[in-house]
Amino acid sequence: MAKKKSAFGVNIGSSSLLLIFVVLCLVSFAALSIVSSNADFKLGQKVMERTERYYEVSNQAQEAIAGVDDALAAAYKEAGGDEEAYFAKVGHTSSFEFQISDLQNLEISLEILYPEKAGDPFYRITKYKVVTNENITYDNTLNLFQ
Repeated sequence: MAKKKSAFGVNIGSSSLLLIFVVLCLVSFAALSIVSSNADFKLGQKVMERTERYYEVSNQAQEAIAGVDDALAAAYKEAGGDEEAYFAKVGHTSSFEFQISDLQNLEISLEILYPEKAGDPFYRITKYKVVTNENITYDNTLNLFQ
């Protein structure tokens, strides 16, 4: 009788290959998830900073409008019921522009009104708008490896 040699080799079965493939997939998805969440965090920070800046500028604009309202009330009292003297002193329109960022401004226009009776407004807001500057340059390049 011939003796059979028993060989101890490395036998990688299909289940081991499948396990290695699954682990590699999980690692790659984890890396993609980390990169994506980091990009989302950075975008969220930029949006938060822009929003905070908009509200700061909006508060400044409201304070300026309140100042105009006080000045119009004082001019109305000084005019003593003379509409022509009132408009000669204050004009018919008033405009403001506040810078939000390098690319955006908040533009406000007021139409000055002559109140007919007590409690009528001194002005009407005709424009309260965020305007993007016209000197925008878009980056159309792609980040490619060379």
